[in-house]
Amino acid sequence: MRRIAHLRWWIVGLICAGTIANYLARNSLGVLAPELKTVMHMTTEQYSYVVGGFQLAYTVMQPIAGMIVDRVGLRAGFALFGAAWSVANMLHALAAGWLGLMFFRGLLGMFESAAIPSGIKAIAEWFPARERSVAVGWFNAGTSLGALLAPPVVAVVMIYTDWRMAFVVTGAVGLLWSVAWWIFYRSPGSHPKITEKERALIAEGRPKPLARRASAREILGTARFWIIAVPRFLAEPAWQTFSFWIPLYLATERGMDLKQIALFAWLPFLAADLGGVLGGYLSPFLVQRFRLPLIASRVAGVALAAVLMIAPGCIGLVSSPYSAIALFCIGGFAHQMISVLINTLSADVFTAEEVGAANGFIGQAGWVGGLLFSLLIGQLADTVGYAPLFGMLSVFDIVGAVVLIAGLRHLRLPEPVK
Repeated sequence: MRRIAHLRWWIVGLICAGTIANYLARNSLGVLAPELKTVMHMTTEQYSYVVGGFQLAYTVMQPIAGMIVDRVGLRAGFALFGAAWSVANMLHALAAGWLGLMFFRGLLGMFESAAIPSGIKAIAEWFPARERSVAVGWFNAGTSLGALLAPPVVAVVMIYTDWRMAFVVTGAVGLLWSVAWWIFYRSPGSHPKITEKERALIAEGRPKPLARRASAREILGTARFWIIAVPRFLAEPAWQTFSFWIPLYLATERGMDLKQIALFAWLPFLAADLGGVLGGYLSPFLVQRFRLPLIASRVAGVALAAVLMIAPGCIGLVSSPYSAIALFCIGGFAHQMISVLINTLSADVFTAEEVGAANGFIGQAGWVGGLLFSLLIGQLADTVGYAPLFGMLSVFDIVGAVVLIAGLRHLRLPEPVK
């Protein structure tokens, strides 16, 4: 049988395609928000509850989904969750009001919660530690690409059909990906296309396998978990705001219509792609150029990105909508640098047997922060405006970087096999 050189990078491409499908479905709501508020007679507060339905289900399910994938395996687990979130997104077309929309949004959140833990688990299985941040950067690019594609795809479908068909089309993409994942994915130990040279490279420095799978209590009881989870809690509100609120902000505060939103709302996610990919390469650059230890290089990258996150906090100070979009772009770039490096840290300090659950709990911490902040926007956006809320995002990331720096001594690579 013909073997494929550098197969692990093809695996990253497959994972990236899954995250594109995931975020295309997820971000369709944000693009449709101005239309849905009109046809369903929703207030901004009610829209925040629809967003909150997704976030709450996602938050609760993320560690559960991670444990399920740890137990049943990546091939079956990721494919099943992918098919389920696709169907849930298509069911949005049946919603008759904001309560029904919130229900279907909750279903989507339950099943989409498996995406990031599954992707990080695959990276931990397929890559040696020194390459993980680059791999996570490319895999994480799918989150921004999906969000980037959502405005033009949804707008085109809306122009020629209606909002219901937009949910159907964006959901159908995930069904196609689920079939591809089931057909092509295998673990490194059993993949028929992997070369022996690559198998040996992946095994290099592999940590000792656990005698048994760590329990949730044991994971939550470690200092390394909380040192990563707290910055994730503080960083995630920015991405949730960009994903669910930018189109509505541009419509209500900057007076843009659907076509203008389709033309410009994807730009922050293009910048986010660049930030995610470059953030992945930043860590090995710092290791090679400045001789930083691997873990310290991840933390230094987070600190740099946290400084850049000051930009979206200044959106209220600019009068031009195009200046606001430019600041959103800097924020998207910076946030995805933070996201890539924090997710990579979870793959660094937890073993492959426990990283699905550990990353799920870390993601849950982030989504608690995102949920609380979205509800806060729903309560305050119509009274105090968006500007002070965007300003809070800058402070959150700086505090998160301080937590990582202070806890650096507790973050260690697992002991390798000797």
